[in-house]
Parts: sequence; structure tokens; C-alpha cells
Amino acid sequence: MRSRPAAVAVVLVAGLLNPAGAAAAPGECNDPSCVPGITGGVVLGASCPDTANFVFGTTSWGRLVFCGSPRRYEPRYFRSPPMVGIRDENSPCPGFENSVAQAPDGLFLSCVANDGSSRWVRGDA
Repeated sequence: MRSRPAAVAVVLVAGLLNPAGAAAAPGECNDPSCVPGITGGVVLGASCPDTANFVFGTTSWGRLVFCGSPRRYEPRYFRSPPMVGIRDENSPCPGFENSVAQAPDGLFLSCVANDGSSRWVRGDA
């Protein structure tokens, strides 16, 4: 039978190896390297399926791209503006105007200045 201190040590080590809430919370992911759902190996200018959710991809040479639909034409991959990681929709984004992010649920966000403040809004709107 194990002693109580040994059992506690096993539980603590298990917690360190598999911490609860290991997913990045908004504000903890500040660049594309930690954003989930980025599609690899896409071709700049190729058609893409979704302009609202999980829109980011990388080309074979590592360039970040996003799926967009200019003037409501068929969606295709374009070079991405600077991407700052994961952010919450409608949260303030001073200093990140003209940058993009992804919401925790995969929604494409863009930092837009309006009426003296800037907020993360839907990038496909």
C-alpha cells in the first residue's frame, strides 16, 4: 500500500504533465504559431471554402494567407495582414488597427477603428 505523501506526489506530477486548461486563453496567444486550425500548403490565389471561420493558411514557403471574398466574388486565398493570435470578438484592439486575429471559436477577426476607438470585429463582414 502506498503512503499518503507518495500518492499526493503522483497526483501533482500528473497535473504538471497534463495541466487543466492547457489551451491558450485569449491574450495568451500573440502570434500565428499558437493559433489552431491554420491550413498548411495552400496556394496564394487558390479557391477556399470559408471566409468566416478558420480562414488562415500558410503557403509552402511559410507566408500567412487568409480566405476572403472581395466584392462577393468566389473566395480565394490572399496575403494576410499582420496576425496577432487569438482575441475576443468586440474586445478593444488599440494599436492593432489593420491587423487580424482569430477568435477562440475560429471566427475571423479584424481590428477596425470607428468613432474614436478600435475593436475586434468579424473580418468577413
